[in-house]
Amino acid sequence: MVSVALLLGSAALWGASRMTWTAANRDAGVRGLVLETKTGAEQASALVPLAILALAGVAGMVATGGWPRRVLGVLLALAGVAACWVAVDGLRWSGYPDGAPSAEIVTAHILAAAGGILVILGGLAGTRGAGRMPRLGARYAAPGAKRVAPDPDTELWEALSDGEDPTAGR
Repeated sequence: MVSVALLLGSAALWGASRMTWTAANRDAGVRGLVLETKTGAEQASALVPLAILALAGVAGMVATGGWPRRVLGVLLALAGVAACWVAVDGLRWSGYPDGAPSAEIVTAHILAAAGGILVILGGLAGTRGAGRMPRLGARYAAPGAKRVAPDPDTELWEALSDGEDPTAGR
């Protein structure tokens, strides 16, 4: 759930950064008024770094455990709040110039807000389940502890992995 929320949040933030974010008429001298549009990456430059942070958060959530995972979850939740702030900052529902892609602009802001909410949810879920979720390398965390093998073939592979000869006693 955590990885899926962070991946979807990252994709939504990146997608919003590629869409038209603002549109305004600009005086172009001899040509008169010209419609000038900016993408999310141009107007709200924090969208792409927040998307990359959420994507890196997936690896961080898998690789860590315990209190480092909780700290990472809190940082991701704060990044999601920042993404929501960027999404609602400057959002207008009307008042766009003629010819402006107003539906795309509003959709981009909503997509960024949805991405921020997904990153918040992923961060909070990672914080909440930090002790229960598996982590990378957990199999090797306690080398002295014996594990119960589910079947004989797995027991042979486990013995090989521990450096023992599984055929010595047979």
